[in-house]
Amino acid sequence: MNRVLVAGVGNIFLGDDAFGCEVVRSLTGTPVPDGVEISDFGIRGVHLAYQLLDGYDLLVLIDATPRGNDPGTVVLLEVDLGQLEADRPSEGSLVDAHGMEPVSILALLASLGGQVSRVLVVGCEPESVAEGIGLSEVVAGAVPRAVELVRQIITGAHETVKEVSNR
Repeated sequence: MNRVLVAGVGNIFLGDDAFGCEVVRSLTGTPVPDGVEISDFGIRGVHLAYQLLDGYDLLVLIDATPRGNDPGTVVLLEVDLGQLEADRPSEGSLVDAHGMEPVSILALLASLGGQVSRVLVVGCEPESVAEGIGLSEVVAGAVPRAVELVRQIITGAHETVKEVSNR
């Protein structure tokens, strides 16, 4: 059986950075297939890396992802783990324990002796990550699209992924 971890990340005190936390909140309490866990990790990158040591086949990371798109654009990205391994910091380098981008999380996981087979990122272009609680209207409007995308991923309706964006 495949084990899947759906992880919402972000800082609830920085506006749209809380996108991942809000998507996970919307998913909480909904039925999921066996082997799927959904959790809000907030800004706890170290905790997420240690959780991944339990052995997961797929990590679905939900986060605000500034990529230059229109605010509220939802994207689905697959992390190239081979390239990530090649770019990994040397053993003597420090990993930012508070960094929530996939590179930091996966570098810490690797330094702890763990690995995950596949990593997907469900992201949303933020409008503002200025101090403040609550998502902007356009990013709040993207939450249901992201929830549906995560549901498709965890039920296997979204088998092959390169890069998808929708608004």
